[in-house]
Amino acid sequence: MTHPLPQLHRLFLTDGGLETDLIYRHGVDLPGFAAITLLASDEGRAVLGAYFRSYLDFARRAGTGFVLESASWRASLDWAPQLGLAPAELDRLNARSVEMLNALRDDYATPATPVVVSGCIGPRGDGYDPGRIMSASEAEAYHLRQAAALAAAGPDLLTAMTITNVSEAIGIARAAEKVGLRFVLSFTVETDGRLPTGDGLGEAIRAVDHATSGYPAYYMINCAHPDHFAAALAKGGGWTARIGGIRANASRCSHAELDVMTELDDGDPVGLAEAYRRLRAQLPKLNVLGGCCGTDQRHIEAIAAACLGAPIACAA
Repeated sequence: MTHPLPQLHRLFLTDGGLETDLIYRHGVDLPGFAAITLLASDEGRAVLGAYFRSYLDFARRAGTGFVLESASWRASLDWAPQLGLAPAELDRLNARSVEMLNALRDDYATPATPVVVSGCIGPRGDGYDPGRIMSASEAEAYHLRQAAALAAAGPDLLTAMTITNVSEAIGIARAAEKVGLRFVLSFTVETDGRLPTGDGLGEAIRAVDHATSGYPAYYMINCAHPDHFAAALAKGGGWTARIGGIRANASRCSHAELDVMTELDDGDPVGLAEAYRRLRAQLPKLNVLGGCCGTDQRHIEAIAAACLGAPIACAA
C-alpha cells in the first residue's frame, strides 16, 4: 500500500479471455471453466507461462504497461469439490497463480514497461447469473479465504471480476481491505447496461463507494460488449470518472445466448478496437484495456493500435 498503482496514470494493457482462448483456440481442457487447475502440473504451468509471455512480449513492443491477472477467477472455496481439490490444495494453487506472475514481472518489468500483478477473485456463483445473493457480511466472510491465499503470495493488488451484484462487491472490497491489499472491482452488465440484478452501473458504483469509503482504486466493466454499456456511460455523471478499465466480450450476444453456444464467437477485433478508442476519448481515467470472453491477442493488438494511434512493431 506504500507505492501508487502505475496504471492510474498511464496506458496499460492486459490479456484477453484466458479461459475461452485456451479452450476454443488451443484445445486445453479446463474442468468447470477453471484455469486454476493448470497450476497443478508442469504441463499446465507451461501453457499458462507461454500464454502470458506472448502478451508481455507484445506489451514490450507497444511500449505500454501490463496488468498480469492471475488464473484464479474460478478458485474460491465452493469450487474446490467440483474441481476435485481439497480446500488446502486450492489455497496452494491460488498462491502459486500469483507466484508465477511475480516471476514473470521480474523477467519483463522495466521503467518504460511496468508490470503489475493482480490476484483475481471471481463471483461465488456464476459470472452471468447472480443466483442467491449474499449479504455483504456473508460475502466478505466467504471471499476472505481466497483473498488471504492470494495476498500471501504478494500481488500488487486484488481484482474482483464479473461481479453481478452490489452486496457481493461490497463484501469482496472489505475482504481485500482486511488483507491489506489495494483493490479493483469489475462489474458485468447485461445488454441494457444494467447489472444482472437490474441495478444501474452508476448506482452500483456509488453504493460500493459509500459502503467502503471509496476503497476500490478504480472500477472496471468486463464480460459485456461495449454496445451493451456505451449508452449508460454516455449519460455521464461523476461516477464515470471511477471507470479505469474495460475488459469487453468479443461478441455482441447476451449472456443467455453465450451460455448455450457450442462455438466461439470472436466478433470483429477491429470494430471492438474502435469502440475502445471512442470509450477512451469519453472516459478520462480509462487506462487499463483488455478483453474477456471470445477475445485473444488479436483483439488486444487491435485495441492497442487504435488507442495508441501508431503502428506497433511486429515480433522478430
